[in-house]
Amino acid sequence: MADYIINKQYSGSIFFEREIIYHDFERCTFDDCDFSAVDFSGVAFIDCIFINCNFAKARINYVSFRDVQFTGCDFTEVNFVTVDKLLFKFAFKDCKLDYTKFYAFKMRNTLFENCSMIAVDFMEADITGSVFDNCNLHKSVFIDTTANKTDFSTAYNFTIDPEKNKLKKAIFTTEGLKGLLTKFDLVIK
Repeated sequence: MADYIINKQYSGSIFFEREIIYHDFERCTFDDCDFSAVDFSGVAFIDCIFINCNFAKARINYVSFRDVQFTGCDFTEVNFVTVDKLLFKFAFKDCKLDYTKFYAFKMRNTLFENCSMIAVDFMEADITGSVFDNCNLHKSVFIDTTANKTDFSTAYNFTIDPEKNKLKKAIFTTEGLKGLLTKFDLVIK
């Protein structure tokens, strides 16, 4: 039987492996909490806010994120592929998402703001309508990615092959064009 927790604030909490299994959290705030050792099986977060939380290397299998905001959180090496895809929605601000995996993940209209996204796997993902506002995409992998109407105008350090991805109406600046032409080994001044 699932525990239902609503309107609770957590600050500085360290959650252990099976501590929150089968819990539903609605309109809760988590500040400076550590989730790196948690088993997220059957856990749902609805309208929750996470500030400066640690998810590094966490196994977020079968967790639901419904209208969740992450600010200043560390998701290093997290695999998002197995999260519950029903009604999920999340936004990331000032987060570290280095080496995360969104392989074949459908995450339309997702906001990434001021995030470090080094070597993120977006292969076969659908990021249509998403925004990468001032995000470092160094060595992130875009192959067979659907990025139609995606805003890369302030993203930097990306390499995206337009022939291997869907980029219809994606937004780039003139400066960002070099990230689209990398494979041609051109010198752009």
